[in-house]
Amino acid sequence: MGNTLRATDFLKAKAIPAPPGVCVLFGEEAFLKRRAMQALRQRLAGGPDAEFALQVFEGPNAQWADVLEELATQPMFGGKRLVVVQQADAFVTQYRALLEEYASRPRSTGVLVLDVHTWPATTRLYKMLDAGGLQIDCRPLRPAEVPGWVAGWARQEHGIRLTSAAASALVEMIGPELGLLDQELAKLAVSAGRGGTVDVDLVRQMAAWRARTAWDMLDAALEGDLATALAELDRLLLAGESPVGILGQVGASLRRLAAATSAVLAAEAAGRKLALRDALRSAGVNPYYLEKTERQLRRLGRQRGQALLGWLLEADLALKGASQLAPRIVLETLLVRLGAPAASTAGGR
Repeated sequence: MGNTLRATDFLKAKAIPAPPGVCVLFGEEAFLKRRAMQALRQRLAGGPDAEFALQVFEGPNAQWADVLEELATQPMFGGKRLVVVQQADAFVTQYRALLEEYASRPRSTGVLVLDVHTWPATTRLYKMLDAGGLQIDCRPLRPAEVPGWVAGWARQEHGIRLTSAAASALVEMIGPELGLLDQELAKLAVSAGRGGTVDVDLVRQMAAWRARTAWDMLDAALEGDLATALAELDRLLLAGESPVGILGQVGASLRRLAAATSAVLAAEAAGRKLALRDALRSAGVNPYYLEKTERQLRRLGRQRGQALLGWLLEADLALKGASQLAPRIVLETLLVRLGAPAASTAGGR
């Protein structure tokens, strides 16, 4: 649609065109937004004088007059000035009319970049910039898109080839957080070498300790052994593992338990009986682990099985800034919910 691009497509471009007078980065995927901003900066203000051509405002405190003054200031070493307003949602709301006026006649001396979370396509400003600006969609990828992105990013940025099975295995082990996946690809590139191929065995070898420890932690919690689960969490955190990455590693397994619970309850509501093991098989549980997983889900119970997706979302948001709790406490809370006796989680909380 016009000059509105997905960040993945923008970053794939072999040559970034000169940015127009107003650019918008919108969405919540921090990794895509960070890389898109880097690409804009390199295209517009690369070289040794880059810092002199950049001015960053914090959106909640930014004033339109100050932003406009910076846009009208010629950089010391020529070229254009890059003026970035971070966390700009409130700024856009406050100065929408002035931004619309500016977008129709932007200064030739600078480029304005608005970093926002939400960016409705129904607004006049969106439509103006779709026609004459640049809008980069940095919303999270759909889960089904992540393995394909991993394989493409591995070729583009790290010079290695991942088999489709290896890409899927990496996402399964690390979770869908693109920044963490990029870090793992960098490690795999060192092992495989430039131009090398990464298969499932190498992915499992590289991620073996972390994945095994995370799975041991989850197994212990689901078996009711909270002391072991919390000790394994300590091992991961002391080894420098990211709390978001730890949640991503256990999240896939918990989502399968939630899907199996929903399938059983939906069958009951329709007057049918669905065996729990069949539901787990349909949810994608490895046949080798079916007996253990069935035992764990029976212990967890349907009430907590129904609550799993809500708990995962709550923990994910908390780790990304929605809570003042320490990341360790957020993860410990999830483990306690999983490991406590059923009577202690009445109400699904």
